[in-house]
Amino acid sequence: MLLMSNFSPIMERSNLDSEMEFPQDFRCPISMELMKEPVIISTGVTYERKNIEKWFFNYKKKTCPATMQNIENFSVTPNHTLKRLILVCQNSHSPSSSSSSSPLPSYKRDEMVSLLKTLGSSPFKVNSLKKLKEIIELGDEMKLDFIILGGLDVLFHLIVQILVDCSDFMVFRACEDAFGVLQHLPISEQDDGKVIELLSKPECMKSMSIILQRGSKDARVYTITILKKLAKSDFDWTVIVKEQGIGMFKSMLELASDEISMKASSSSLQVLTKILDSSKKSRSRAIEAGAMCTLIELLPDSNRSKCEKILQIIKLLCKCADGRVAFIEHRLGIGAVSKKLFNVSEMASKICVKIFSLICSFHPTEKVLEEMMIYGAVKKLVVLLHMSGPSSMKNKVLDMFKKHGNLWSRYPCFPDELKEYLCLHNH
Repeated sequence: MLLMSNFSPIMERSNLDSEMEFPQDFRCPISMELMKEPVIISTGVTYERKNIEKWFFNYKKKTCPATMQNIENFSVTPNHTLKRLILVCQNSHSPSSSSSSSPLPSYKRDEMVSLLKTLGSSPFKVNSLKKLKEIIELGDEMKLDFIILGGLDVLFHLIVQILVDCSDFMVFRACEDAFGVLQHLPISEQDDGKVIELLSKPECMKSMSIILQRGSKDARVYTITILKKLAKSDFDWTVIVKEQGIGMFKSMLELASDEISMKASSSSLQVLTKILDSSKKSRSRAIEAGAMCTLIELLPDSNRSKCEKILQIIKLLCKCADGRVAFIEHRLGIGAVSKKLFNVSEMASKICVKIFSLICSFHPTEKVLEEMMIYGAVKKLVVLLHMSGPSSMKNKVLDMFKKHGNLWSRYPCFPDELKEYLCLHNH
């Protein structure tokens, strides 16, 4: 009774609203009106914003109106997916909507329902998945309908089936095509995180790892595309680092080396950067997978964009002791980075300086410092010192010369004026 009396003014619904048939989930549990600004509270229930805020802040209630659970966190999160579905539903009921445009979504929605049922019962799933992919490619309405109709649960079942019997060709194909559908779905917190929630499950990541290692070329591109979308969201990468062995890193490195598909190669490097930036353990796994060797050998023939990405990953790996050792032990490491110090972009130059700064700080062996001189890194660092104005990059260069200038100054090509500036003396 209290709930009814407190909200009696907003219990009056418009004639238009009462005449239309909308799903119960589209209506606010407090007012039973169709929601305009749906928000989710900490109990997971969605309400109209103005109604739940009145409940919390005007009436000072500390419970969820629908479940009567006690609440400590009174923050609300916009339910963007539900809002769009309500708008789609309203438009389909609107008299002004054209007769030519409304039948297509309705017809396609019915077909989607039929295909999802078929996928749940028929052993022949590949054709159904291809038709499903064609439907959701029509636009956001179809993608949202797919999620609302429980499509994610159907995909999850197909994806994890590979863990039960990955030797079955049809099961493997169905898993590949399921990822083909999944890559077209929205992957972000703004879409309520339903797809992210699915991908965060360890079983799903295990399946993705298998596809990356053993799948067809198209399926591997589907999978790395999904991971690239995840890289743009606030995804917890520990699920990969903890649950997967080095096989997944090896597969991504193999894709990064793909000379045919530049898109797959670029996506793989972006994903690796995001994962390696997330934790020290991830960097250790990548080093164990041979990341440093692969990246150094890719560097010489890379274009500007790819070069910057590779250098960024090398820098991340050099933050680990194992990474630095792998770098200096590779016979091309210092030479490859030296060559890119001036020849790519300002960003690339900054990353190269950071790499050399890490190496010189933690592994300043005579062999390393001599290689920097032989391969021209020191000469280029001298040029950077003559740049006008202070900068963090210039400070790192100056610090390297202060620490190791005595050794470099033994070489005849070392500038005399720099010896005087740094107060260096040959011994």
